[in-house]
Amino acid sequence: MPPICDHPLRYKLANELHARPFPSMSAPCSAVYVAIKQPDDAVSRDRAQDVAHLVALLDRHGAPHPQPGATHYYGQIGRYWLKWEQHTEFVTYTAFAENGVGRAFDPAAFDVFPSDWLDAAPGQRMTSILLNIVPMPETADDISGPLQDWFVSESLAVSSVLDDAAVVAGDFRIDLNGHLRFAVFVDAQTGARRIGRIVQRLCEIETYKTMSMLGFARVRSLQPQLNALDTKLTGLMGTMSDDSASADETLEDLLAISAELETLSARSSFRFGATGAYEALVDQRIAALREQRFQGRQHFAEFMMRRYAPAMRTVHSAEARLEAMSGRSIRASNLLRTRVDVERSAQNQSLLESMDRRSDLQLRLQRTVEGLSVVAISYYAVSLVGYALYPLTQVTGMSKGMLTALITVPVVGMVWWMVGRLRKSAE
Repeated sequence: MPPICDHPLRYKLANELHARPFPSMSAPCSAVYVAIKQPDDAVSRDRAQDVAHLVALLDRHGAPHPQPGATHYYGQIGRYWLKWEQHTEFVTYTAFAENGVGRAFDPAAFDVFPSDWLDAAPGQRMTSILLNIVPMPETADDISGPLQDWFVSESLAVSSVLDDAAVVAGDFRIDLNGHLRFAVFVDAQTGARRIGRIVQRLCEIETYKTMSMLGFARVRSLQPQLNALDTKLTGLMGTMSDDSASADETLEDLLAISAELETLSARSSFRFGATGAYEALVDQRIAALREQRFQGRQHFAEFMMRRYAPAMRTVHSAEARLEAMSGRSIRASNLLRTRVDVERSAQNQSLLESMDRRSDLQLRLQRTVEGLSVVAISYYAVSLVGYALYPLTQVTGMSKGMLTALITVPVVGMVWWMVGRLRKSAE
């Protein structure tokens, strides 16, 4: 029996499930995170630039390069561990040190990413995060003091996650150094990989939240244009019931609005679709934390429900409105096109009736002309026949007038018969 043949992608697909391991962290430690996105006006994203930017950072520390075509990387650079991931629209860098931290949320921790290297990034910073991972205090009340010092109380979200494995906190605000802050208080029994998963989930929540808000920004820029088009569309639909208005001109205006709406839909479809996908990922990542309320404070799901969900509903509403307006314009154009077709059919019918009347008049004129032509031909035919028969008048003693009278009727009859035969043969 011949050996079984493996699919050429079998190992690649199986290894893909294990290609993005969670980092292993131990408390206390600090982590920094940055997400970079190429500009929206770029014709196409050059992924090679993202890889080249990563390689430039690795070369500064003499670290090994990623494999060709890699979309992720995990390795050590100096005293930090670096995790790099390439996504559809952005790339992310996570760096953390294993030997503890100095003061909480020290911006110097971001020095692992040199400023000149960041300035050369092939894109723009979407978000950057400072994470402070510390052991859980002996009592829950001991957490309240640091939270008061580190975060803005009005927007602070705190929760106990993964069956009390840790307490996470963040206010989703950008500090004076341009970074967001998350604090993780880790239980002594929590393993290093679980800590890494918690940190990864927090970074993903912030990143996907920020990326989905791009859809909200797109909606805000579209609102004035949608309002203007909606007003025009409503006015044109009202004009359709006015018999005095030109249907052809109204149809041209409707088609122009339909084309503009389709253009807006085509330009916004990717962003609206991406926003829905990112929103779903935010909800999934928060659900994966298995939050429990901590000291009566709002947790992450509640924060998102109050401040993030309304923005997403606005995006979905604008998407539905754009689709509805496009459908209205298409239906109105079809109705008006039907009206124009009916009017043109009536005009064509009137034109055909006019042509029928003209054809009938032409036929009558033709018959009149035929009658006159019979008379004219008969006149000349009688004269010719008379000239041919005049010698008989001497033999018979008949006058020329009598002879002409006798041949007139037969000649006219013969001419009439010949003209009729010619008309039938022409038909």
